[in-house]
Amino acid sequence: MKKLFLFCQLTWQQIARDARVGELRLLVVAVALAVAALTSVGFFADRLQGGLARDARQMLGGDMVLSSDKPLPGDFSDYAQSQGLQVASTLSFPSMARAPDAQGGASRLVAVKAVGKGYPLRGAVRVRAQAPSTAQALRQGPAPGTVWVDAAVLDSLGLQLGDQLLLGEASLKIDRIIVSEPDRGGGFLSFSPRVMLHQDNLAATELVQPASRLRYRFAVASSTQDLSSVEQFQTWADSEITSRALRNVQLESLETGRPEFKQVLDRATMFLNLVALLAALLSSVAVAIASRDFALRHLDDCAILRVLGQSQRHIAGQYAAEFLSAGIVASLLGVILGFAVHYVLVALLADFFNTQLPPATLQPVFLGLGVGLTLLLGFGLPPVLQLAKVPPLRVIRRELGGLKPVSVGVFFAGTLGFACLLVAMAKDLFLGSIAVASFAVAGVVFALLGWLCVMALRRVVALSGVPLWLVFATRQIAARPGYAVLQISSLSMGLLALALLILLRTDFINSWRQATPASAPNRFVLSIQPDQAEAFQAHLRAQGVTRFDWYPMLRARLVAINGRSVSADDYTDLRGKGLIEREFNISHAAQLPGHNQLSAGKWTPERFDELSVEQGLADELGLDLGDELRFDMAAKTVLGRITSIRKLDWSSMRVNFYVMRPVSTWPDAVPTYVAAFRAPDSSHFDRDLSRLFPNVTNIDVSVTIQQIQEVLNQVIRAVELLFGFTLATGLVVLFAAVSATRQNRVKEFAVMRALGASSKLLARVQRIELLGVGALAGTLSSLAAMGVGWGLAFFVFEFAWNPSVWVPLMGGVLGALMAWGAGWWSLREVLQQPVLHTLRLANQD
Repeated sequence: MKKLFLFCQLTWQQIARDARVGELRLLVVAVALAVAALTSVGFFADRLQGGLARDARQMLGGDMVLSSDKPLPGDFSDYAQSQGLQVASTLSFPSMARAPDAQGGASRLVAVKAVGKGYPLRGAVRVRAQAPSTAQALRQGPAPGTVWVDAAVLDSLGLQLGDQLLLGEASLKIDRIIVSEPDRGGGFLSFSPRVMLHQDNLAATELVQPASRLRYRFAVASSTQDLSSVEQFQTWADSEITSRALRNVQLESLETGRPEFKQVLDRATMFLNLVALLAALLSSVAVAIASRDFALRHLDDCAILRVLGQSQRHIAGQYAAEFLSAGIVASLLGVILGFAVHYVLVALLADFFNTQLPPATLQPVFLGLGVGLTLLLGFGLPPVLQLAKVPPLRVIRRELGGLKPVSVGVFFAGTLGFACLLVAMAKDLFLGSIAVASFAVAGVVFALLGWLCVMALRRVVALSGVPLWLVFATRQIAARPGYAVLQISSLSMGLLALALLILLRTDFINSWRQATPASAPNRFVLSIQPDQAEAFQAHLRAQGVTRFDWYPMLRARLVAINGRSVSADDYTDLRGKGLIEREFNISHAAQLPGHNQLSAGKWTPERFDELSVEQGLADELGLDLGDELRFDMAAKTVLGRITSIRKLDWSSMRVNFYVMRPVSTWPDAVPTYVAAFRAPDSSHFDRDLSRLFPNVTNIDVSVTIQQIQEVLNQVIRAVELLFGFTLATGLVVLFAAVSATRQNRVKEFAVMRALGASSKLLARVQRIELLGVGALAGTLSSLAAMGVGWGLAFFVFEFAWNPSVWVPLMGGVLGALMAWGAGWWSLREVLQQPVLHTLRLANQD
């Protein structure tokens, strides 16, 4: 016990002394910044995931929803109620709404929704009683005899609140304007203007006919927080659906609701994880450099301890305890800082959530502590443990007991453990693997090129006629090849992350914005008949719309793959079942649409027997090049072989199709047409379009585009905030890389000043050396950043990557300036101290 107490006392005294003189400062800062960057993203993602899990039920309108094209058998409701669950049913279908003849008699295709008692089970319908009034949240639907409508219905029909709306054979009073509804979901029908009525008025409309396109939704919800009864009902419902062979019944999920926002948030999460990963990789470089510098400063101390009789075991344990304590303190500081910063991220995205996120769990805390300790133990402790092997003879023979390179086994184990942690932390195997592998390869390349450059400098030093300051500068580098390679590699790694972040912040964000630009189409018009095509296009041009997507559209159902009939039972996941049960929108065009990208195969114009399918569809249904597909299209058989696979960006707001045929004409097919364009800023445009072409479906997606743009702006601000963290970590790496040679510079400058070298000459030597090393590191890192950026853009974010040819030049200039700035700050005292004091310090070392 006494020995343990003495050990702890000595360890504490050593920690206090090293902290007082700043020996551990750089290590603590590097680890704290890395942990802060990672935990801020971790806390944010953890709360976001918890919020989505909580709010998922509200977006669905219940704890569980079954969707079908026919009413479910009555025993589904009976069984749910017997389990203590609340139930609610809705019915949605497209129909025409009309204004009374006295008010113009205009008509508009709308999405009718009939609701009854209990709707909505989760969430609330936000409505306005007057056009300019504040929205209120209601946990109920419209009263019998009234309807709630989207504002677009009033605008297109020229009606106001309190007017009558003709729906089928019924006339209903417009009572509220719908702002939002929790279970609206996605798809073209959901974008159509909503008309919501009470179920008691549905029969009076006489709109439900045998040929109507109906969608029934049966929702259940638990009255408590315990969802076990919901899960039990789901198990029972699954078995009943299978045993009774009920077709077109599926469980709805969030992914079928708002895919455009899911894509934005998925990319945002990967983006934030990438920034945090770069901060961690930068910190590992800083920790490795700073720990080696720490060990060099304590060589003589350990030699004295050996002379005084301390064992290697005691010294190793003391320094291990010191580093473990420093790691815990730094990690805790990082966790606290990350917890504070994540509130800023939440504030930046508060407008998107419109709700209070649940508290974070402890998982990010453990993750931050694990990363901090891994950084110090994996990259910092190995060189420090060599202090225990310092021989006592170093007290009188200074050349003994120097640090040796860390063994390959120890370095590989630490790097492998840290890499696995980063890949797991990225939550995306591809993203984490590319980032870690790229930095590992870049580190080896940087070290090799740095060594070659040092060898070339030795030849330059031997040339005659070279200015004295250049001779000294090149000798400074060539005399310490190991340190020079370390500096070049460290600076290059740090600048690689910074250059990559700068390029990401510009090219990636610009590409991200261009995916759904402010000028994207905000109108989708469906069901344009062939005899209306010419008149419709002429009307658009007369209104100033000169650019628009225009494609024929056919409806077909997939019935066989490679001659084998397919059914929903062949697939286990809901999306696969839904794809088989639904009809596809098929189109044709001789040329590949400009906003489509081929990922496999070849698009050959005018080949009628060929098909091109979307990448997601191919992955979901297990399709590949060469597969033969058979479709049933209006009682006609359509055959084709897959010869190309396309990638589509569903957030681009352009017309996209799962399946296309590379032909300009399709004999024996009678298509309708779909158009997408940006409508002019005219309050009468939609009204005139509905009047001239009353049969078409005019879908206004302006609000969706605005929401996507707002989310992008908020996410970009969050990325820029973390960019600041990583920039600070990069500066720590630069400072550590330059400071690593400070001790040797003190000795060399002391000797040169004693031999008559002026401070002006030495300052020029130091400046040229730092500028040269920084320029080389900046150029190498910029070239590597362009390569890594291309890989991330192509394989992960799926963006076009077009960096400027000036990037390497700008990188070299920026690297030179940053290296010189960090060197000036860390080495300024070396040139300012008196010669006698400098010589005395050199002799002490």
